[in-house]
Amino acid sequence: MKVWVNGMLTDAADARISVFDHGLTVGDGVFETVKVVDGQPFALTRHLRRLAHSARGLGLPEPDLERVRRACADVLAANERTPLGRLRITYTGGVSPLGSERGDSGPSLIVALAPLQPHPATTAIVTVPWPRNERGATAGLKTTSYAENVIALARARAQGASEAIFPNTQGNVCEGTGSNIFLVLDGRLVTPPLSAGCLAGVTRDLVIAWCGAEERDVPMSALKEAKEIFLASTTRDVQAVHRVDDRELPGAPGPVTAKAMKVFAQHAAEDPDP
Repeated sequence: MKVWVNGMLTDAADARISVFDHGLTVGDGVFETVKVVDGQPFALTRHLRRLAHSARGLGLPEPDLERVRRACADVLAANERTPLGRLRITYTGGVSPLGSERGDSGPSLIVALAPLQPHPATTAIVTVPWPRNERGATAGLKTTSYAENVIALARARAQGASEAIFPNTQGNVCEGTGSNIFLVLDGRLVTPPLSAGCLAGVTRDLVIAWCGAEERDVPMSALKEAKEIFLASTTRDVQAVHRVDDRELPGAPGPVTAKAMKVFAQHAAEDPDP
């Protein structure tokens, strides 16, 4: 497996990054995960745009998006084509002092590829008690500081689920550890707004555009009332939820979710970079 590290393609086993890199020492970095279908990255332009947004939010130097795009192309060309893959772009503060202050060596850029297994059509989710801070400095940014997600996902796995759902400080639904959430309430498809603190997911944005979802605040109690629930993410696309905590949602995917799955798949097949 070939990876791209700071301008060079190298074998994954030989890839090196400094132990003083700020992304490693303090989590000072941003990243994107891009789905690859038969060697073709999906929605790459949207992912690169969000990478730049996240970098600006952290105060990192503006990434050269054409350089990042070339790095992605080089990695895809250098590795064996698989039906489904995950392209990971990581952009960090680079070599820095052992503390919160950044150094002046410039950022690090890493691009790696791995096979991806399709998710099942339905899944179980759990709620966790730790709120996202929708007014925090990193709210809405896709940073490498993922410790909260690791803890929450471990709890979900321990309860036989594949995703954990966070509230925000107002007690409203925010997001999953790596996904956005959609609910069918009173016959309408809704999802939390960005002001709730959730990430502006690429798949989320496409579902809203292609399926006509409404953005509004949703109390956590709605998870006990929703007729249908589904997750949206780069690696899941649209995935129905058949259980929330101890509540079963029989018949998942329901009609609204099934339609969203179909519509998303059709549009995604027609335009690989929407």
